[in-house]
Amino acid sequence: MYNIDLMQLDVLWFLNHMAHFAEIKQKTDPSGFTSKTLWIVERVVVVDNSVVPSDKHPAGEEWCKKFFNGGEWKQCSYNRNFRGKFPGKSDVYDEEKDVFYKLQPYASWTLSEHNQWVAPVYQPEPHQYSYTDSEGVNRTSSLSLNWDEENQRWFGIYQLNPEDPMITFHWDPNTSQWIQQ
Repeated sequence: MYNIDLMQLDVLWFLNHMAHFAEIKQKTDPSGFTSKTLWIVERVVVVDNSVVPSDKHPAGEEWCKKFFNGGEWKQCSYNRNFRGKFPGKSDVYDEEKDVFYKLQPYASWTLSEHNQWVAPVYQPEPHQYSYTDSEGVNRTSSLSLNWDEENQRWFGIYQLNPEDPMITFHWDPNTSQWIQQ
């Protein structure tokens, strides 16, 4: 027997009985990496399924235009059943591919065939480190990974205690090792 909270059932019912639409607006690439004009998500709204005969039906987009006094609208899927990811504000709608994806995070990154941004250097597994905390308990933690666009590499930072200095590592793809700086 499943133990599901009534609130969870309400949310599940709501999500399965509502349609989601993204208002999109053409803008020059907000990332500043290109001068392309992109469709950028302004907001996402929820409407009753009764205004949408089926997924991606133009009637839903027309309803949004009338109800919200204009704008360009694209239906999106909370469950990712169509049009890629569920969009958020500032995401991109690619009209050619008919999908939503995140805005390019760095100039050097490229869009994969799965509409995910990929760094020019593969993302390594975070370095694991072990330490004993101030109470004598042995702990294991991972580096917090970040991308260094200027040096085209991954770096990670950890700090055992707030009063300790931060320790920084960078990833060397040639040796497949984390190097302490």
